[in-house]
Amino acid sequence: MAITRLSTAARNASANSVAALVDADAGAGTLKIYTGATPANGDTEGSGTLLATVAFAVTSFGAASGGVVTATDPAAVTGVAAGTAASYVVEDASGDNVFVGDVTATGGGGSLELATTTISVGVTVDITSFTYTQPAG
Repeated sequence: MAITRLSTAARNASANSVAALVDADAGAGTLKIYTGATPANGDTEGSGTLLATVAFAVTSFGAASGGVVTATDPAAVTGVAAGTAASYVVEDASGDNVFVGDVTATGGGGSLELATTTISVGVTVDITSFTYTQPAG
């Protein structure tokens, strides 16, 4: 029988486990922002142009609440290429993928929200929200 719904405690434990993978290696994990569509699965590298790479703090996410972990104030995004941000890949310090997702402007509903999705070389863009949500089922 398939699991159809997780309890809040199970969702929190799962979300915390995923966040811990980002911090599992020595050093900080990274957030890589791309122009291409969100990868089809979490093992796939980003597509399109790599616009920016952001290093996380040593503890990348706070404790889960309601199955959601929130990034602990990563550095602002500074473009290394120009384009429109559409997706991201989160990697551990060894460069192994942990999870992937979509990018939107603030209020757009993406798991990564930026003040603007327009990235320019050398220009800083604020991360307004970055979360990982463990689905209930």
